[in-house]
Amino acid sequence: MTTLLVIAKEPRPGRVKTRLTPPFSPAQAAALAEASLADTLDVVARTPATRRVLALDGTPGPWLPPGFDVVPQCAGGLDERLADAFAHCSGPALLIGMDTPQVTPALLTVDFAECDAYFGAAEDGGFWALGLADPDPALLLGVPMSVPETGAVQRRRLVAAGLRVRDLPRLRDVDTAADAAAVAALVPHGRFAALLARCTAHSGTGRR
Repeated sequence: MTTLLVIAKEPRPGRVKTRLTPPFSPAQAAALAEASLADTLDVVARTPATRRVLALDGTPGPWLPPGFDVVPQCAGGLDERLADAFAHCSGPALLIGMDTPQVTPALLTVDFAECDAYFGAAEDGGFWALGLADPDPALLLGVPMSVPETGAVQRRRLVAAGLRVRDLPRLRDVDTAADAAAVAALVPHGRFAALLARCTAHSGTGRR
């Protein structure tokens, strides 16, 4: 089986989901980030895995379910932090972030028997998942992050290394209020959708 990695920030106001502010307050944005992270971790906990690792910038909270090894993120850019997360793995690993609470155990159950890498492109040009049969941090170092071409550059890096790449479905990250509404509609019974509905009603978002 595979090690499942989640890379995340502690959901504290002003540090996460700043593009949700406005229309939401920093406290609401942090609460939405926490709900997204909690939904994601629950899915990972329900997915068969050799090991589950949370690479965390910050301190664990009550949103962390049992069964996860928590490792601190290293200093540096996102490419360095992602590479360091893979460095904690000794076998096949699949890494995701905290921004796609619509993931399912089926999406995260991967088989490296006929490929060397899995790649999940995000609609914003980045990627929501990266799986490596043989985790090599060098495959990520130097990839420009948080730009429209991030995903394309990362996938080309895998192909240039001679890896057989299998693509996962394209998903939408939660970055803006529009993203949040679209993602919540896909998982209407999750924590994220329920909290978004309450925050929207409280803030008046969507009223005319």
